[in-house]
Amino acid sequence: MADMKQYVEDVLASIEQKDPEQKMFHDTVSEVFSSIVPVLEMHPEYRENKILERMVEPERTVSFRVVWQDDKGEVQVNRGYRVQMSSAMGPYKGGLRFHPSVTLDVLKFLAFEQVYKNALTGLPIGGAKGGSDFDPHGRSDNEVMHFCQSFMTELCRHIGPNVDVPAGDIGVGGREIGYLFGQYKRIRDSYDAGVLTGKRVDYWGSLARTEATGYGLLYFVKNMLDAKGIDLAGKTIVVSGSGNVATYAIEKAQEYGAKVVTCSDSNGYIYDPEGIDLAAVKEIKQVRRGRIKEYVETHPQAEYHEGCRGVWTVKCDIALPCATQGEIDLASAKALVANGVTAVGEGANMPSS
Repeated sequence: MADMKQYVEDVLASIEQKDPEQKMFHDTVSEVFSSIVPVLEMHPEYRENKILERMVEPERTVSFRVVWQDDKGEVQVNRGYRVQMSSAMGPYKGGLRFHPSVTLDVLKFLAFEQVYKNALTGLPIGGAKGGSDFDPHGRSDNEVMHFCQSFMTELCRHIGPNVDVPAGDIGVGGREIGYLFGQYKRIRDSYDAGVLTGKRVDYWGSLARTEATGYGLLYFVKNMLDAKGIDLAGKTIVVSGSGNVATYAIEKAQEYGAKVVTCSDSNGYIYDPEGIDLAAVKEIKQVRRGRIKEYVETHPQAEYHEGCRGVWTVKCDIALPCATQGEIDLASAKALVANGVTAVGEGANMPSS
């Protein structure tokens, strides 16, 4: 066992030496590899064939320039990426993220994680992740379209129904997928409906795809609680985020009879002791594409707080992180426990640090 532990430590040391700045990637690999030492003991051939070394090195990493024009006629330049981690089980599959925080480090960690998530489905799909440091917030539909068209002009040569199938993630919803698919179709001169998931149903998207992650999170949490003889109905829930996952997690939680009292965006969070008015949140985020602080303008009983970490100090029975990676740190976890939390369900990608 000690021998295999040393092997894992050597692999971790090698990736830290190669890419010392990629802290999130290092942490994610460490978390996974530290748990598989018993498997390595049973299968020494994995070490002989350098399986771990292969797993931490993407099969292909693409970085490219994205040049587009805003509504003022000014040229903007962003950086685009696609990290194709593994196609061992099938075509690469994983989301695209448009957010200022996007770096190669973030996408490598997400792609590494995606490989295992996809493998666990039992479906013949590999793992990848991509995106850009472009921020769609505050941009007009026309600007988002121009960016997406420029982004896809480069990305299209690296994807395809049997090669790599991107989806949405933070900042990439049905609107963005539509613009991306339109440009792919225009360049390839082919209606490859299987090249992108997350499309609208009226052009071969999947029914319930929009709700799937948020609903699935609540199905999972309900099963966890049922196994302990705990009823979800009547429980107070704290949710982070106000995007696709958070919205439909709130919706399903309310259907189950729970009271959700918070949601957030990258600027701050709202607390509504009477329970979140989901219709208002959808109007703000999906229709007006505004900021979550606008909620308190029509709901005087609610409070808005700058910053996102404070959401975990709100007293609750259940916490559902649905925003981004690493949002529950040690201090947040201690605050949740001190306030009597019963369960934490992770809706985002690795939201616990």
